[in-house]
Amino acid sequence: MYQSYFGLAEAPFSIAPDPRYLYMSQRHQEALAHLLYGVNGGGGFVLLTGEVGAGKTTICRCLLEQIPESCDVAYIFNPKLTVAELLSTICAEFGIACPPGNDSANPSVKVYVDCINAYLLDAHARGRHTVLIIDEAQNLSADVLEQLRLLTNLETSQRKLLQIILLGQPELAEMLARPELRQLAQRIIARYHLGPLDRQEVAAYVRHRLGVSGTQRQLFPAALMGQLYRLSGGIPRIVNVLCDRALLGTYVQSKERVDRATLKQAAREVFHKPAARSMVRPLLAGLLASAALAAAMYLPVAQPPAQPKPEVKTEAAKPAAALPVTLEWPAAEPLSRSKAMAYTALFRTWGADYQGEDECRQAEAIGLRCQTARGGLDELRQLNRPAVLLMRDNLGQEFHATLTRLDDQSATFAVGTESITVALGALAEQWSGHYTLLWRMPPVARKKIRPGERGPDVEWLSGQLAQLHGKTAEAAKDPVFDEAMVRQVKQFQLARGLTPDGTVGPQTMMRLSGAADLTAPKLLREQEAK
Repeated sequence: MYQSYFGLAEAPFSIAPDPRYLYMSQRHQEALAHLLYGVNGGGGFVLLTGEVGAGKTTICRCLLEQIPESCDVAYIFNPKLTVAELLSTICAEFGIACPPGNDSANPSVKVYVDCINAYLLDAHARGRHTVLIIDEAQNLSADVLEQLRLLTNLETSQRKLLQIILLGQPELAEMLARPELRQLAQRIIARYHLGPLDRQEVAAYVRHRLGVSGTQRQLFPAALMGQLYRLSGGIPRIVNVLCDRALLGTYVQSKERVDRATLKQAAREVFHKPAARSMVRPLLAGLLASAALAAAMYLPVAQPPAQPKPEVKTEAAKPAAALPVTLEWPAAEPLSRSKAMAYTALFRTWGADYQGEDECRQAEAIGLRCQTARGGLDELRQLNRPAVLLMRDNLGQEFHATLTRLDDQSATFAVGTESITVALGALAEQWSGHYTLLWRMPPVARKKIRPGERGPDVEWLSGQLAQLHGKTAEAAKDPVFDEAMVRQVKQFQLARGLTPDGTVGPQTMMRLSGAADLTAPKLLREQEAK
């Protein structure tokens, strides 16, 4: 909303873990160095802990960009699983075909372990290193941690065949200090606790993010950095949320930069403290004035009176101020059915029926793929597909809801059997950041398309890039992924919030495929998506 006002190319304080925005403080450099050492080490466990919002996931994304080509990586972000469920997830992430055991509907733990061990031996024979990354690892149970330790038993005389990286909150370190987990603790070859930023680093962090988003203007005066540091405690995610709210408040007041009163009001909103009436009224008046000005700018030039048209009655849309700010699970539906009902709604948007089984496997059976990740609203807007979001109610209970429509002020969900539109504040307050969406896999054979390559995959890439530029793809035979095409790919990646490395990996491939998929369901209205 405020980007064009401040001359920003994109939102500078999104909470999405975009590696481009990673400010490499001394602590973050040390954390990344520990992870890289662990990946290149001899196997075992690497531990990275830190407070919520300290930047662990963003550092992990940065790590993924630097992992050697010889590594095969699986990333698990929701480890609230049983032993069998975790082993099944590991098999799915590595693409391990696992034959059924005694019970074909529920293979035994031994069957999963045997399949994983066979995969690790084969990968080692091919010169591959296998890395398993588990985020939010403080949610792992003791028996699951013990099973992970047993997986690292497979080794050669030089190294263990499985490297496991655990990311989690400080309680993860406390859990690993328990006597019953001492064997696992002894296998941790590198560990690091990511602490908060100090006052000087908070100031540098804000300048860094504003610079990446396209401005060198001092939107946050140096005199405010002490206040911002005290309010945020040096936690990057809280800095992001405070700065985002403060810029919005500055915009609606038509000011040039953030002042102390606006930052204080932003903190009240973020931390749910009642706002002073004297501050609320100017902000509200400024917001209404800005809305009126924006509406006036887009009013057409006066035209001669036209003949009246027949009146068509339509249901008036609720103004944003009248929308509910909390998304609640319908009392008539059992909360335990939220996941199944959410995926039923998601598959319905694609014209398919959900069969109540593994959603990603079912998606593959109908030519689709799952994208399960943790991100922010900007990421969902870029992907532009309906998604199942993991939400929390006022009591802290988790439930799944399907985001079917998104605009600048509201979000529409399929919740149970109902369709509910809420203000975007509901997402800020209730969304965990976890989402799953479906996308159509392009007809390519490689997981990555690299510069210098040629063949059918490069032919597909050439056609997608041409279509994005409104051109008809030339029927060139055996095109090569040359420098000109690399430049186009980098421009596309930069515009979509991806690392502009010129390599077409899964994220770039998904966005390229989605941009040209005219039959897929959209999250944004057509005029917003353009």
